[in-house]
Amino acid sequence: MQEKIYPTPCGGIHYWVSQEHGPDGVTLVFLPGLTADHRLFDKQVAFFAGKYNLLVWDAPGHGASWPFRLEFSLMDKARWLDGILCAENLRRPVIIGQSMGGYVGQAYAELFPGKLKGFVSIDSAPLQRKYVTGIELWLLKRMEPVYRHYPWKSLLKTGSKGVATSAYGQALMHEMMMAYDGDRERYAKLSGHGFRILAQAMEAGLAYKIPCPALLVCGEKDRAGSCIRYNKAWHKHTGIPLVWIRNAGHNANTDAPDEVNALLVKFLERL
Repeated sequence: MQEKIYPTPCGGIHYWVSQEHGPDGVTLVFLPGLTADHRLFDKQVAFFAGKYNLLVWDAPGHGASWPFRLEFSLMDKARWLDGILCAENLRRPVIIGQSMGGYVGQAYAELFPGKLKGFVSIDSAPLQRKYVTGIELWLLKRMEPVYRHYPWKSLLKTGSKGVATSAYGQALMHEMMMAYDGDRERYAKLSGHGFRILAQAMEAGLAYKIPCPALLVCGEKDRAGSCIRYNKAWHKHTGIPLVWIRNAGHNANTDAPDEVNALLVKFLERL
């Protein structure tokens, strides 16, 4: 994987890419969730290395993609992602998004429906307005002060053990959160901004249809917000296949990497 930087008006986005299968080969695009970085998909990148083109990023403001002005929307992230794919001449993207990464994937599908070849949501949720309540939207827009006043040690514990059930998953999330140790203000601003642009995208009332083969994956022990409720409703209203991962939390791909990788293999074979 080669590290590169994509320039934007708000800062540079760091991403890692391998192109062993050329422009027309399928490209697996791994998009981590809020406050996580590219390491969230280490087990998937290692497994699929050499089998497909691969691309994973540190989302704007995350990891190596910092400093970065938090003056962008969810749609901006999707446009920048397309800019990266165009710059690398990768024409057959399959987006695999965890949590916030899944929302970016849906924004990408809205803006570039003809480009997306496949979509996998891992512990994410639908962007359509009908799935969320008014109070949920109200809360999403007011999370920054909550994170600013939450004791850091408690937040570190909750943020790592609350999203993963496995020792590996918890240790990895703890390691990624330690990037914000000593700069809690950055963590609060990054989290608050992420939830605000998510609420704004939902309030936009766009269709956010998935125009390609898709798969929903969710940990049975996902306790992040109402993720389980959202996925049940998403599956019911769209018919997109939904697979529950036993004993896995919100970061299901780190709690059960072998099972998730096997699901991805089957999904990609059907493409």
